[in-house]
Amino acid sequence: MEQHQYTNDLIQETSPYLLQHAHNPVNWKPWNENALQQATKENKLIIVSIGYAACHWCHVMEHESFENPQVAELMNKNFISIKVDREERPDIDQVYMNALQLMTGSGGWPLHMITLPDGRPVWGGTYFPKDKWIETLKQVSDLYNTQSEKLIEYADKLEQGIKETDIIEINIDDRSFDTDFISSSVQEWGRNFDHENGGTQHVPKFMMPNNYHFLLRYAHQSKNDELLKYVTNSLTKISFGGVYDHVGGGFSRYSTDAKWHIPHFEKMLYDNAQLVSLYSDAYLATKNPWFKNVVYETLEFVSRELTNTEGAFYSSLDADSKTELGELEEGAFYAWNKKELSKILGNDYELFSKYYNINSYGHWEKNNYVLIRKSDNKTFIKNEGIDNNELIQKISQWKKILLKEREKRDRPRLDDKTLTSWNALMLKGYLDAYRVFNDEQFLEAALRNANFIKNKQMKSDNSLFHNYKDGKSTINGYLEDYAAVIEAFIMLYQTTFDPQWLTISEKLSNYAFEHFYNPEKNLFYFTSNLDPKLISRTIEYTDNVIPASNSIMAKNLFLLYHYTDNKKYLETSKNMAHIIKPQIESYPSGYSNWLDLMLNYSDKFYEIVIVGKELQSKTKKINTTYIPNKLMAGSELPSEAPLLKHRYVDNKTLIYICVDNSCKYPLEDVNQSIKLIK
Repeated sequence: MEQHQYTNDLIQETSPYLLQHAHNPVNWKPWNENALQQATKENKLIIVSIGYAACHWCHVMEHESFENPQVAELMNKNFISIKVDREERPDIDQVYMNALQLMTGSGGWPLHMITLPDGRPVWGGTYFPKDKWIETLKQVSDLYNTQSEKLIEYADKLEQGIKETDIIEINIDDRSFDTDFISSSVQEWGRNFDHENGGTQHVPKFMMPNNYHFLLRYAHQSKNDELLKYVTNSLTKISFGGVYDHVGGGFSRYSTDAKWHIPHFEKMLYDNAQLVSLYSDAYLATKNPWFKNVVYETLEFVSRELTNTEGAFYSSLDADSKTELGELEEGAFYAWNKKELSKILGNDYELFSKYYNINSYGHWEKNNYVLIRKSDNKTFIKNEGIDNNELIQKISQWKKILLKEREKRDRPRLDDKTLTSWNALMLKGYLDAYRVFNDEQFLEAALRNANFIKNKQMKSDNSLFHNYKDGKSTINGYLEDYAAVIEAFIMLYQTTFDPQWLTISEKLSNYAFEHFYNPEKNLFYFTSNLDPKLISRTIEYTDNVIPASNSIMAKNLFLLYHYTDNKKYLETSKNMAHIIKPQIESYPSGYSNWLDLMLNYSDKFYEIVIVGKELQSKTKKINTTYIPNKLMAGSELPSEAPLLKHRYVDNKTLIYICVDNSCKYPLEDVNQSIKLIK
């Protein structure tokens, strides 16, 4: 058994991130009542250090500062030090991230906040080199010991500022949604498009799947070919870049450069989940075979490296792994040098190096290269005079060879906790892939995960757990868990037409109304009213890499209204969109999921209802056409459900194309039915 010089209270935790720090000389404590009471009792400032297992700069700061006995002595003497896994406790992360952005105008991880003993922040920052960290701790500690009233006064003002970040002005305009508003928002957004490299003109570049999902839909519905070209180019450039793992499939979190080449190499479940959904729909809209390839390779990666025996999904893979010298280094698992590639690939090396740019274009650092493509296969074949089938065969062989070779390396650390919200995103990813590609293995994976969520993460009172690890469900669910699970289960109903998934979605929604909803603000809090109180109860409404839990919830309620005819769902959804609408004009990209919802209200949204024994075969035919503005309902037998009532006819399978339950004459032919939409 490995012997450790130091062990702290984190040793009792299950979070891989917290366990990474369990043998630091810093006397870390998890966030709990005992730690907070100790700070009050000893009248000590608190250091709240927030990060996650796959975070590169978190590891750097741990090695430089938290493994250093001199730094630990200073922290242990003057502070109560609390470590937080932001993925386990997004509620704590939101509060202190809001505080940090008020203090500095920016944020990031690791997030470090020094607070008063009662948890109210007085100083914040992200990564600090060791000497700067020591200097900061001494200054703040000295100030607290000599002029504590200054820190208390600052904390009072900052607390008020934090609470005001969630105050949204009441929208006094009449409630209305129209395509002109959406069009002008997209036009404003377009000023920041990078038409050459794809994405936006900012660096670093994040994939932001929901942005492109909305823009893809809007381009289709508005018949905007230029916008479609921009979206298609962005998705191509992203997946040609080094942020996409050309050997093992899957995406890293973001690119550090304009051409999507060098990522921070952590692979997050939530990115890959949403990108599977996005590339599936992009394939459906464009029939670009490369997009299909991306989906299949990404799902192979998820199945191989992020799926457990229960059908649940792990959270992430680290950016760092050990080199041959035994040192942790970012990207060590993924980068290649010319010498090893030449040895591994032999006679194919020259062609491979042209295809994946083992040259100045693909160079990273220290003689290392990250694979990146510049051209599509058609252009490459023309330039190199190679047969298409031969090239495809070679690419497949190269990937097998390199994947096998890479497996000999020290693997990045796995964060093997399971988060309900992220699992629901991945569940939806599998369902979207099944809808588009009709591959049964995708539906099987989706059903296994859905049953895992239903059986392990859902309680008898219709509440959810947020976390699962080592056979144990923990942490009361957040709004993100309810929103993502409802969204996935509604999609699962549209795939299987098993009404239990709609029933569960309705139960979860009603629980969210009871424990999360604020009728005065017309929005949902991020935390339940049963959770211990923090210094602020936040409302998440801005779409980020993952859409805001409120925007997902508003879309869920829109769909549930159609399925249940419950007007409360519709009114709440419309009110939510209405109150957010004024925020959108100045920052459209931060509200793409809200814009998607508004498109449901401002343009036609179709209910496609299929009743009869050929339900599944006709559904699959309809799903070969890209129709983003639709929901599906169906039954093989007579049903009393609002959308299905009185629509069963013996010995026929009828397709009803409806808008707000007002239907065209039913047809049996799929192609004729689709023409009613186009």
